[in-house]
Amino acid sequence: METLSGYVEHIVFQNSENGYTVLNFVCGEEEITCVGIFHGVSEGESLELKGDYSTHPTYGKQFKMESFQIKPPEDVLSIERYLGSGAIKGIGAALAARIVRKFQEDTFQIIENEPERLAEVKGISERKAMEIAEQVEGKREQRQAMIFLQQYGISQTLAIKIYQTYKQDLYSILKENPYRLADDIQGVGFRIADEIAARVGIHMDSDFRIRSGILYTLVRASVEGHTCLPEKLLSSRASELLGLSPEYMEKHYMDLAIDRKLVIKELDGIRYMYAANYYYMEMNTAVMLKELDISYEVPEKELRSRIHSIEKGTGLELDELQREAVREAACNGLLVITGGPGTGKTTAINAIIRYFEMEGMDIFLAAPTGRAAKRMSETTGFEARTIHRMLELNGGVEGTAGFERNEQNPLETDVIIVDEVSMVDTSLIHALLKAVAAGTRLILVGDASQLPSVGAGSILRDIIDSDQFHVVRLTRIFRQAAQSDIIVNAHKINRGQEVILDNKSMDFFFLKRFDANVIISVVIQLIQQKLPKYVDAKPFDIQVLTPMRKGLLGVERLNHILQQYLNPPDKDKVEKEHGDMVFREGDKVMQIKNNYQLEWEIRSRHGLAIDKGMGVFNGDMGLIRSISSYQEIVTVEFEEGRMVDYSFKQLDELELAYAITIHKSQGSEYPAVVIPLLTGPKMLMNRNLLYTAVTRAKKCVTLVGNDITFQNMIQNVSEQKRYTGLKNQLGEKAET
Repeated sequence: METLSGYVEHIVFQNSENGYTVLNFVCGEEEITCVGIFHGVSEGESLELKGDYSTHPTYGKQFKMESFQIKPPEDVLSIERYLGSGAIKGIGAALAARIVRKFQEDTFQIIENEPERLAEVKGISERKAMEIAEQVEGKREQRQAMIFLQQYGISQTLAIKIYQTYKQDLYSILKENPYRLADDIQGVGFRIADEIAARVGIHMDSDFRIRSGILYTLVRASVEGHTCLPEKLLSSRASELLGLSPEYMEKHYMDLAIDRKLVIKELDGIRYMYAANYYYMEMNTAVMLKELDISYEVPEKELRSRIHSIEKGTGLELDELQREAVREAACNGLLVITGGPGTGKTTAINAIIRYFEMEGMDIFLAAPTGRAAKRMSETTGFEARTIHRMLELNGGVEGTAGFERNEQNPLETDVIIVDEVSMVDTSLIHALLKAVAAGTRLILVGDASQLPSVGAGSILRDIIDSDQFHVVRLTRIFRQAAQSDIIVNAHKINRGQEVILDNKSMDFFFLKRFDANVIISVVIQLIQQKLPKYVDAKPFDIQVLTPMRKGLLGVERLNHILQQYLNPPDKDKVEKEHGDMVFREGDKVMQIKNNYQLEWEIRSRHGLAIDKGMGVFNGDMGLIRSISSYQEIVTVEFEEGRMVDYSFKQLDELELAYAITIHKSQGSEYPAVVIPLLTGPKMLMNRNLLYTAVTRAKKCVTLVGNDITFQNMIQNVSEQKRYTGLKNQLGEKAET
């Protein structure tokens, strides 16, 4: 690395969020363009930079800064330049010259130790003198904090966050309990806090470390879908994480419960441990669901007449179960409708909409994802929105979801119908229910045989299994649906029946191959040549779904290979290497975490924003439209033309999406899906996963691989158990 010493002449560009800066740096007689993360740097400041020169294709020679140190101004010229740069509010170039003319090299000593003497300079009152001294002191404290934090290997970006959160308290916090960082600062998890603690010298068996490790274990469990863990499993996982025996954990559970960070509940002789936020979310969800479960008396004769009018007026032919769905919707404040593909859920929804329309009621339609909402709009003819948009997402604080619609500002409607509820997790159902006013009808629709939500919880199944609410189960496969082997075979899979793989179908194919590389070759051929014409779609609309992330047919390897064929390198396409991934203009990508603060906008042909909003969610898919190496921004277009700018620092939130896991495909529908199947862990390769994959296809399913694996998955009913408490909470609320 090269080292440069000089001062900041001019800041050309600075991203206030991530600190990415382009500046002109004077080093001796030379002015150099420097780029990098410069937090808290002002024009006129003296710096020492470490980094390397590089040549940008558009902007030429640049110095890419890897680290820097702020140097105190040493000579009179440097002091005047710094004070006159605007770094200190209230001092311009002329006033800076007068101050330095008066105090010369002693200027900073005077400001720090005898600030009242600044009033000797024309134009400075005693009050202004103290304000200047406070600013200089604040900047000095920040610099000292940066130096202190960097000695523990803490990055510049994280150091700024720590300083802004704790100010002068950071020294005692870091030395006594660095695990507070994991609680207080967004983006600092247990791992980072633990690394810092080790450098600071915190012992492995520190109480702070063990308690933080226990809570972190529960956070990791929530990523797997659990809202709680049995005590033994929590102790085992936490002891593995901390490198300590399980008995170290047990004595801390009660302390965490007293601190209200943990809730302990016993069920059937087993103690379950909840992170407090999930326990209270499930408890409040149970209370709110029960409060909505109001009965309405509607005469049977009137119901029959209304249903007959709906059938006659719309041409809908309802079977007895669909008529029951309309009846139950009319007579109950809360209703669940469940059923597999082709069983008429959409027809039932349409009939229910017409019923409430005849009653003169306002109706809101919603679904968890943009794709699901769009499909709901197309099949009902009514506007459907994502749940987040219906609740008017406002970005929240520090990455947590905040909604304008809540108990103080509820949704103004009479009926809310939510589709694809199997995808709804605990935090989202909780937010939704808070915004549903008493007396509003809530109808939850979904396929309980689908995989549960990506987020924590098992909402649809827990509500159904609680036996506390009216549930209509649609089971009949309608004539038109029965002509589709996708739907017929999906139901066979769900019932554990054998599926005939003779390839005589028009929309369900199995190509037997037994080598991973041969399977990949067939997948590429299908996407590039065979399927686009067959289903009248573009190659990018055809989705590869695979059970696993790792392995020969895992997401990571498949995406690397598929990218080379579907969007190969091109001199006209800008690329950005990030970790072991290359992002390229034109790539198909997916958001892999909820980010409630990411802004999006829908732009006109001339690039003007015609609509704006916040929030991009786990599973949202889009295309990379542009990459700016100069601004360090990747622009992705998501559904409905929503354009999102990602800084290079945010690329951890994206991954290539030519192939995605079956879990990530929930709630989505594609013209065609291709499913490579060879081998995999028994716990994962189950009926539930296969059923979900097959039901994602609208026009064609093609499986490529080992037919024995396919048949074994149909017979494998073992699923990864989700530890949740909503079903039990609903049972308890029923008893009280």
